Amino acid sequence: MAAAQGRLSDGAGGMDEAKDTEEEGRRAGAGPLPFRAAVDALRTARLRPQIEVEPTRAPQRLAPYAYALEAAVVDGDQDLADGRLVLLHDPAGHDAWRGTFRLVTLVRAELEAEMAADPLLPDVCWSWLTGALQARGLTYGEPSGTVTRASSHYFGGLAERPSASQIEIRASWTPREGLGGVPDTAAHLASWCDLLAQVAGLPPAGPGDASVVTLPQRRGPQSC
Repeated sequence: MAAAQGRLSDGAGGMDEAKDTEEEGRRAGAGPLPFRAAVDALRTARLRPQIEVEPTRAPQRLAPYAYALEAAVVDGDQDLADGRLVLLHDPAGHDAWRGTFRLVTLVRAELEAEMAADPLLPDVCWSWLTGALQARGLTYGEPSGTVTRASSHYFGGLAERPSASQIEIRASWTPREGLGGVPDTAAHLASWCDLLAQVAGLPPAGPGDASVVTLPQRRGPQSC
């Protein structure tokens, strides 16, 4: 996999980003106990050190309560893959979810030309998602999503740029709720980061290849 282009952050930078992060913190500290417990678990998950995770603005119209993270697989000054994970919660339940929680994700990375040409690539990418969940023994329901492969070709003033291909995985699933109606969001986050690492082309993590995740203030937008 080649480097992904830019970050998913849509903030304007500076004071606006600081205010957004503070607001997200207040929202995460509100809501029913199961939601607060699920968010706390996300904040204390243990992940591979190559993956940088930070909070970002959550969508406000998908569920009564929401919390979002964005992550990037970093190698030196290169982002090999990036993505966003959103935790949704509706205490009244949701018919389509068949539960009170839902996880929604976007993962993307650039592809080498040989890999982009593989007709089985979309099926393989979807199997990476389901395989990452199953590898950690997670139970989930109602999975759905899309795998999109896109190519860009440049002309005119941009003709010197080489052609590029990108894979994008959009998916959602309902995590099984445990004691107190709280899903194991830390394990789901870890499995999602396993997917990010696989899309980025990293080898499987070895024993002890993890560090405690901290959630720093959002960085300013980076150039593509």
